[in-house]
Amino acid sequence: MTSDTATPSVYEALGGADGLHRLVDRFYELMDELPEAYAARRIHPESLAGANESLFEYLSGWFGGPNLYIEKRGHPRLRMRHLPYTIGTAERDEWMLCMRTALTEQVADESLRAGLLQAFTQMADHMVNTDGRAGCGHDHTDRTRNCETA
Repeated sequence: MTSDTATPSVYEALGGADGLHRLVDRFYELMDELPEAYAARRIHPESLAGANESLFEYLSGWFGGPNLYIEKRGHPRLRMRHLPYTIGTAERDEWMLCMRTALTEQVADESLRAGLLQAFTQMADHMVNTDGRAGCGHDHTDRTRNCETA
């Protein structure tokens, strides 16, 4: 920052690394807990630790903090990195349900939260790479069904 009157970065407004960790941790807790997030959850590995770390590192740089993701992995190329996974509107909507809920719980500033919601919505829309059906075309109300092995 060049002066004391400059607007803080999103990273700073969220509370730096600690605030960003709280947001990302809550997001993945919700993805793991909510039955209505099954289609989004099933495209992740059993342990969400790696995804949690990657999202934290990516958001750190995107929000004006340290460029941790780029330092470790290079340019994010989000769409390219997500192409191996079937992402339809169901997965997008479920991902957004978890993010919207995490933002509501973790970000008290309404203006900041609204801006983040808009940015995440645009990002999630960009990740859709199918015709809109759930990835395997099955009904995912039964969390015990694993389409990868069915």
